[in-house]
Amino acid sequence: VQLQAFGGGLVQAGGSLRLSCAASGRTFSNCAMGWFRQAAGKEREFVAAISWSGSVADYADSVKGRFTISRDNAKNTVYLQMNSLKPEDTAVYYCAAKPTQSFRYAPAARGQYDYWGQGTEVTVSS
Repeated sequence: VQLQAFGGGLVQAGGSLRLSCAASGRTFSNCAMGWFRQAAGKEREFVAAISWSGSVADYADSVKGRFTISRDNAKNTVYLQMNSLKPEDTAVYYCAAKPTQSFRYAPAARGQYDYWGQGTEVTVSS
């Protein structure tokens, strides 16, 4: 699976951004998808995940209520809508894919994912 993330940019605190991740090369609809982020000098951390069916979504506590993950299997794309952004959300955001037969599988562990995109940078100014 080839993944390309885009939609990052510079936004003021309290603002919104929508990230997109376009997939190609394998049946996207059979992949659980995740978003992770990595701030400067920190480990890459889980942000959100969604099952291939879209029926299950999981979020890091730090983004619950502010971020929403969704997917459009017809467009081979997964989205991350980010609202009420905070300076601590500043990071490079990566999308990842995990082929799976389970329609409810939405892993939060970085090591569970097999494919990664190149990242898109989000900067939130205070």
